[in-house]
Amino acid sequence: MLQVAADKLATNRSALKEALMEGFSVNYATPNVDDCARCHDSGSECGFLDQFVCICGDPICDVPGKSKIKVQLIIGLAVVVAAIIAIIFIVLLVRLKAKSLSSLKSLYFHLTSKNDERVEAFILQYGSLAPKRFSYSDIKKITNSLKDKLGQGGYGSVYKGELADGHIVAVKVLRKSKGDGQDFINEVASISRTSHVNIVTLLGFCYERLKRALIYEFMPNGSLDKFICNQGSLKNHQLAIKTLYEIALGIAQGLEYLHRGCATRILHFDIKPQNILLDANFCPKISDFGQAKLCETRDTIVSMTGARGTCGYIAPEVFCRSFGGVSYKSDVYSYGMMILEMVGGRRKNVNVEVSHSSEMYFPTWLYKQLEKSEKLNLDRIIADEEEEMTRKMIVVSLWCIQTIPSNRPSMSKVLEMLQGSLEALLLPPEPLLSSPAPISLQNSNTTSSVIMQVRPYSDFLYELVQ
Repeated sequence: MLQVAADKLATNRSALKEALMEGFSVNYATPNVDDCARCHDSGSECGFLDQFVCICGDPICDVPGKSKIKVQLIIGLAVVVAAIIAIIFIVLLVRLKAKSLSSLKSLYFHLTSKNDERVEAFILQYGSLAPKRFSYSDIKKITNSLKDKLGQGGYGSVYKGELADGHIVAVKVLRKSKGDGQDFINEVASISRTSHVNIVTLLGFCYERLKRALIYEFMPNGSLDKFICNQGSLKNHQLAIKTLYEIALGIAQGLEYLHRGCATRILHFDIKPQNILLDANFCPKISDFGQAKLCETRDTIVSMTGARGTCGYIAPEVFCRSFGGVSYKSDVYSYGMMILEMVGGRRKNVNVEVSHSSEMYFPTWLYKQLEKSEKLNLDRIIADEEEEMTRKMIVVSLWCIQTIPSNRPSMSKVLEMLQGSLEALLLPPEPLLSSPAPISLQNSNTTSSVIMQVRPYSDFLYELVQ
């Protein structure tokens, strides 16, 4: 306010109009000191209309730096919104995952329940004929909390145990991964139908969902495998030829019983030294029926999905249907390969990891020796009697490993050959694996011809282990 007008107003209140017309300045305090200073710096005037404003003529100007504040405010709001969206997304994801996990659990328990029902129904089917059932707590008690492990394999682990009556047993605890229970059913179903001196005896079992175990009679001498492996200190465990011959005979009797002696034919599909157990008197007993298949005795060919068995003992038709149908002759092949290993230490004489090796395939070498009627140069042979037993086992095994299933003998014939004289045995064809090419139809009468590509079985063994 001009000083003159102010003086007039002080002495004459009626001079207010005149003072207002001449204009005046007002000094006042504001909390927006920094904003006002920036407003003055920009050549404008500070004002106050319920809130601080910066006046630059008629329009009201933005305060310098106010746009920066707006940007920061927008960024802050964006961050808050993004955080809220992220939280909502995470909550939804967690709920979805929990729902999915719940569905998977529900499916798992549904499948497990179905498997349990199937196994329980199978057990009830046998009624009083089924082996004794034990609880898992019984298994822990029998094995002293799984303390004394006898061995381990793909199926699980075997522990030494003792029943309440003092009977020593071997307890096979199956792996939890065997979720469908099929191996368990195979084993119990197969052995429950058997009663033979050369078949291991199943004394009991345990089934509590994923906790499964099988209780067998204890075999003091373990598996045949450790007695025929020509490596290091195990060489001292080698058995005499006569003992090996008796073992070969016993295994043949056991297989013949499985194929013909039971009301339902049992195909083992995993005959190998590790699955042949020896009692205190070295009497062999066939064990591990996890891959077994039951079929009617009149069935010559069985349907099967996927290959079964162990590399080196699997019959050609099991992994390649071009060689023929799968049947009991597949067990015959595995038996022949195992006998060759027993009499000559196949592991020592052939290296399946070297393709096209200059080293002669062991069955072929044996065949050449027999063909020339030369003396067998094998570590175990000492007397002439042992030489004859060995030749007999080799001839029989070479018949057993013939590529075409129909060319192999039955186990009944194998027993006949083993128990007969060496002179009565005919030398089989040389053990070569023929790989059949695709069948080509020659004319309208659908007569077919098969072109055979012949190459040593050692090549196929190499391909299998790759």
